[in-house]
Amino acid sequence: MIALNYPKTLLCLLVLFFGLNISNAQTNREELEKRRIELRNEITRINELRISNQKKQRSVLGQVEDLNQQIKSTEDLIKLTNQQANLLNREINTNTNKIGQLRKELEKLKEDYARMIEKSYKSKSQQSRVMFLLSSKNFLQAYKRLQYMKQYTNYRKQQGDEIKANTQELQELNARLVRQKEEKGKLIAENRKTRAELEKNRKSQQTLMATIRQREGEFASQIKSKQQEIDEIDRAIDKMIRESIAKANKESGSTSRSTYKLTPAAEALAADFNNNKGKLPWPVQSGVVTMKFGKQPHPVVRSVMVNNNGVRIDTDKGGKARAVFNGTVSEVQAVKGANQAVMVRHGDYITIYNNLEKVYVKRGDRVVTEQEIGEVATSKSTGKTTLHFLLYKNDQKMDPAAWIYRM
Repeated sequence: MIALNYPKTLLCLLVLFFGLNISNAQTNREELEKRRIELRNEITRINELRISNQKKQRSVLGQVEDLNQQIKSTEDLIKLTNQQANLLNREINTNTNKIGQLRKELEKLKEDYARMIEKSYKSKSQQSRVMFLLSSKNFLQAYKRLQYMKQYTNYRKQQGDEIKANTQELQELNARLVRQKEEKGKLIAENRKTRAELEKNRKSQQTLMATIRQREGEFASQIKSKQQEIDEIDRAIDKMIRESIAKANKESGSTSRSTYKLTPAAEALAADFNNNKGKLPWPVQSGVVTMKFGKQPHPVVRSVMVNNNGVRIDTDKGGKARAVFNGTVSEVQAVKGANQAVMVRHGDYITIYNNLEKVYVKRGDRVVTEQEIGEVATSKSTGKTTLHFLLYKNDQKMDPAAWIYRM
């Protein structure tokens, strides 16, 4: 008997194996491309800000901070573009191997099909087929021969269809291969251009850093003065949190100013918030973290330590602050030196959106995930639009980067 299912089964396995790999690669490539566009936009925004601030004769310290951020984003872009190129390389190799395998299969199918046509031609007369049946020793053998003839006819049709399908798939793969090679060429060219930009910025950075080293004491004093302003804002926020906890607990008879007394509904909301750790959306639609959580060396004058109770995120001018989870607005307050702050409660978790120029919510409002709660203020002196985002459990500070997706 003829092995009817062999070529089709093998082809299906090949398609399934390579199809899954292509699907996964496509998903990864789309994610990388999305991130590449974000980085490109980020670099453009920082560059425009730098040019604007140079016209304002902004301090050398501020210029270096902007330049450092642009260099970091450019380095990230180069790494990501390399990842895209490597992924394309793997896809090109996969498709090349698949094309080779399909060509072998196609050749075998054509050879089998040619033999069948030849054999069919030799025995094509109706008389020879009838004689083939009549020469059977018994009815069972005649029945088997009849079934064989039907299978043979069906198999020949199947082989013809498979040849047509394989030929079409080969044509599509070849076209895809051409597109992938063109895309890879564009990425390589872009990377070459990006590296030139990076080298140019690094030279500018070295020049500015030489100036800073000569006046390090002066700049250290400026940083410490700025840190004192930040500490004062942080103390105002800590006070706001304690007063808000005390106010909420007063209704339930608790006198604690540090820990919420939770209702069953608040407990469930807190549990839900906790279950989403690492998966919460960003508090702005697009932005870059310019200062991380905790105590750390200043990004420019490394000899000076600075502290941050949350994270600072630079976003687009007119950018909106968004709730990172369902909750209730517990406070809206003006904070000296930082415009307005909105405090949203999620059970015994708290998120704070500070430095808002406009506020779209009021105390007691329920908010949902990604709901816009205000417009982030733009500094007249620096031109930056910066959100100060903080996260607490009761009155305990927490690192937002551990909670926000890919922060």
